[in-house]
Amino acid sequence: MYIPEHFVPDEAAVRDLLTNHGASDLITMTEQGLVATLLPFDYDPDAGEQGALIGHMARANDQWHQPVRGESMVIVRGPEAYVTPSWYPTKQEHHRVVPTWNYMIAHVYGQLVVHDDPAWIEGQIRRLTDRHETGYAEPWSVDQAPVKFVERQLRAVVGVEVVISRIEAKFKLSQNQPQENVEGVIAGLEARGQADDAAVAAAVRAHNPHTTTS
Repeated sequence: MYIPEHFVPDEAAVRDLLTNHGASDLITMTEQGLVATLLPFDYDPDAGEQGALIGHMARANDQWHQPVRGESMVIVRGPEAYVTPSWYPTKQEHHRVVPTWNYMIAHVYGQLVVHDDPAWIEGQIRRLTDRHETGYAEPWSVDQAPVKFVERQLRAVVGVEVVISRIEAKFKLSQNQPQENVEGVIAGLEARGQADDAAVAAAVRAHNPHTTTS
């Protein structure tokens, strides 16, 4: 990944992205070529030397039993948003501005391990469910489903784990812009209010600590 110095995040920010991301792309190189599946993962920082991303996929999905050539990769995305140059005050001074895209991303590399073990899979599903159900007034749990139904569901999936060997991360959040433009981006995102705009505005503020907008 091309990562200019401005956009290199610190380790704590990367861990936060891995911990709080949604679904991510698992990509493997096989004898049939590249294969990808979108999966929700949990990040386990205590697995191996650099942690692991842990999930599950349908047993019918051919990807899990195709031998992997080299490392696997998971593309983990944070919020993203289009940035118009109209938000830059410097546009009025010299017009040497262009549109861009702000985003947070990590390419996570590692060994793919398959867990064809109902107990392992059930534990992973329970942790994943509990994480995403937190905050609901009446959170759903696996125990609410009939036991036999859960057993059938567990047989229909396999566990997957990417034991991390290296991470390349890039947080492109207007750090290369002068302060007045950074503040213009935050104000513009908050006013537009589309999709990830609020989350990107918060990230721009967090990674440009000298902003004065609030």
